[in-house]
Amino acid sequence: MQECLNKNVIMRNLFFLFLALFFFSACYYDKSELVYPAASAVTCDTTNIKFSTSLMPILNASCNSCHGGTASAGAGIVLDNYAGVRASVLGGKFMNSIIQNGQASAMPKGGGKLLACDISKFQVWINAGMLNN
Repeated sequence: MQECLNKNVIMRNLFFLFLALFFFSACYYDKSELVYPAASAVTCDTTNIKFSTSLMPILNASCNSCHGGTASAGAGIVLDNYAGVRASVLGGKFMNSIIQNGQASAMPKGGGKLLACDISKFQVWINAGMLNN
C-alpha cells in the first residue's frame, strides 16, 4: 500500500512539474523590435558625401557594367568618371532613372532599384553642387 502511495505522489508531482513547465514556456516571448529591427533603425549617413568615395562605389556596383568605359556605354551614357556623371545629371534624366518615377528609363536595367540611402546620397551630392571630390 505504501508503495502505491509513493507512486501516486511521484506521478502527481511529475504532472504538476510538467504543467508548470508548460505554463512558464508559454509566457516566453521575444521583443520583435530586437529580433526584427525596423528598416528605419538603419541610419543613412549623408553628411559627408564625396563623389570618389561615396558615389563611385555605387556606380561601379550598379551602373558601370553597362555604362562604364570598357562596356559599350548603354545609350551613349558613360558613368565611370566625374565628367560623364555630371553630364548625365545635367541632362535631367539621371535622378528620374534611379528614382524610377516613370519620367525616364528605370535604372539599373534588369536589376533592382537602388537603395533609398544610395539615391539620397546622389540627391545630396547634386544639391551641394556636384563637386568633383
